[in-house]
Amino acid sequence: MPIRLATRAPFHLEATVRVLQRRPTNRVDVWEGGCYRRVIGTTDGPLLAEVVDRGTVAAPDLRCTLHGARSAAARRTAVGTLRRVLGLDLDPRVLRRVAEREPAMQATARALRGLRPPRFTGLFEAFASVVPYQQVSIDAGIAVLGRTIERFGEVVVHDGARHFAFPAPAVIARASPRALRACGLSTQKARTLQMLARVIESGALDERELEALPSAEAGARLVALRGVGPWTAGLVLLRGLGRLDVFPPGDVGAARGLRELLGTTSAREVAATIERFGPLRGYLYFCALGGRLLARGLINPSRRRTKPVVKIRTYPR
Repeated sequence: MPIRLATRAPFHLEATVRVLQRRPTNRVDVWEGGCYRRVIGTTDGPLLAEVVDRGTVAAPDLRCTLHGARSAAARRTAVGTLRRVLGLDLDPRVLRRVAEREPAMQATARALRGLRPPRFTGLFEAFASVVPYQQVSIDAGIAVLGRTIERFGEVVVHDGARHFAFPAPAVIARASPRALRACGLSTQKARTLQMLARVIESGALDERELEALPSAEAGARLVALRGVGPWTAGLVLLRGLGRLDVFPPGDVGAARGLRELLGTTSAREVAATIERFGPLRGYLYFCALGGRLLARGLINPSRRRTKPVVKIRTYPR
């Protein structure tokens, strides 16, 4: 029986998943036919979760179906993961107000109404979803990450289709460097990824401890790790820990998308806009990415509800 996922309106499931994916070729987060699919690790093993919205952006009615969940604990884990990934517990009113007050952003903000800042499922997935993109394009990073997932992720087969789980840190920690390089990772990136897998698996780097720190301190802790610079740390804080007060420094793609969103070529104007957003500056990152996906036709614009048209039938006298 489908489980209802309560959330405040508005909520734009497609926009949220597309921004989470970054590209439709994402091997773990899949959007197809109005349904979000993802394999989630639980005490029952990996299970396939499917989420659909039976309602609208203005009145969401989210339902999830869990294939392979045999226990209540597994169902709780899966539901908790989905709530984190889809940002279901965030207040959309605050996000909407801050985005729509920028005149240059109003049209895009209305089209993305209901977009929530998505998050990766955990700290290792956040790192492993950022490191392959260091100094390469999004498309190149997606390709490398996709091969890594296919090589090291568990597979769930449902209705004849194969669905991939994100690789566990323990699996990457004990993988051969040669196998990681065969996925397209450079020697340095493979070393960095294995080091991160080991410190996270051992508990030396703990997500709960990072969550207790202010963003600046958490970022400094991450940058102290070998192979982790300010850009990587910023994305892990934003997309992994949900720190909306962080706009990833030095993100060329995000800056370009933000310039397009604001209709300006001025770096000073972009920097001023980021500062105006203050503790929600990270939401600009998602709006810029969403704007580019809108332009590519990968997100259907949110439409406001209009008053119903009442047709009055007249009869001849």
